[in-house]
Amino acid sequence: MKKLVLILVAMSCLPVYCAGQVVEEIITRVNGQIITLSEFQRSKDQLRDDVKQQDAANADKLYAEREKDVLRDLVDQQLLLAKGKDLDITGDTDLIKQLDQMRKDMKLDSMEELEKAATAQGISYEDFKQNMRNRIITQKVIADQVGSHVSLTKEEEQQFYDEHKNEMEQPESIKLSEILVAPKASKNQDPAAKQADDAAALAAAEAKANDLLKQIRAGAKFEDLAKKESEGPSASQGGDLGAFKRGTLAKELEDKTFAMKAGEVTDVIRTKQGYVILKVTAHQTAGIPTMKDIEPRIMDALYMQKLQPALRAYLTKLREEAYINYKDGYVDSGASPNQTKPIETASAKPSDSKKLKKKKKLGII
Repeated sequence: MKKLVLILVAMSCLPVYCAGQVVEEIITRVNGQIITLSEFQRSKDQLRDDVKQQDAANADKLYAEREKDVLRDLVDQQLLLAKGKDLDITGDTDLIKQLDQMRKDMKLDSMEELEKAATAQGISYEDFKQNMRNRIITQKVIADQVGSHVSLTKEEEQQFYDEHKNEMEQPESIKLSEILVAPKASKNQDPAAKQADDAAALAAAEAKANDLLKQIRAGAKFEDLAKKESEGPSASQGGDLGAFKRGTLAKELEDKTFAMKAGEVTDVIRTKQGYVILKVTAHQTAGIPTMKDIEPRIMDALYMQKLQPALRAYLTKLREEAYINYKDGYVDSGASPNQTKPIETASAKPSDSKKLKKKKKLGII
């Protein structure tokens, strides 16, 4: 790589001053972008919270292992965002979709309510959106520039399965989705009238549940009806309740559902909440699954196994093409020995800069 000499009065890692007061201390410059001490500290605080949630008993050990990579990750992000700009990746469309999905998951009626929810957590909504946009852009750059070049072979999949199949042994389990029809509670204060109202509401809920089951049997999509008609908390996810092992469901429900195959639907079942229709979306038998059954998981694991070193190599290449300046005492664990190191000349005069440009033009340097 051709050695370049830069005059970096404006590029040095000096504090930012406003009316004589330090506003932000800059610890690293990545081309024209800065990483501040406050960003660095926020990332460290976030890491501490993450490891506590992940494994509270070993949080200190995990933090100590990962803290050294905090600055590396911040530099990585700046390099990927710059590449995203070069590739004209904005992430705006995906941001709108993800925000709207988040709104639906939180059962909020408008984006204004989502903004209020974010603000109530002490988060600037603009910062919240920018963080999401940055994540979208970096993911797209990684997929386009690195992930698209990762290839997997059947031989590699078979080898991975053979080496790890004993670790994949699992108990019998099923995945369930539900449609819940709950009777409307009576507001009548008279006991006799309330009893009559409750009986009528229960009968109406049963009739509705039976009608929904009839629609499913006739070919209606379970997930669509769940989103539209279910009164359970899982409605927005198409009724998805997740996975259950034996012994985790009420015996009546376990006996019914564990005897079913994937794709089968129960009759209407009376529960404390009302009437429910259950669909078995997957049924995993006990033991070691066949390679065919877990091929997607194997491919994901292999992909990530290959992606990580390929991504690190790509980020090293981006570092070598960039100008990165670190404040003394701050270490980028992803730094390359081949990075172009800017030469800071604080005493340089404007005339020196012109002479330097002239020499470069003439090919002297």
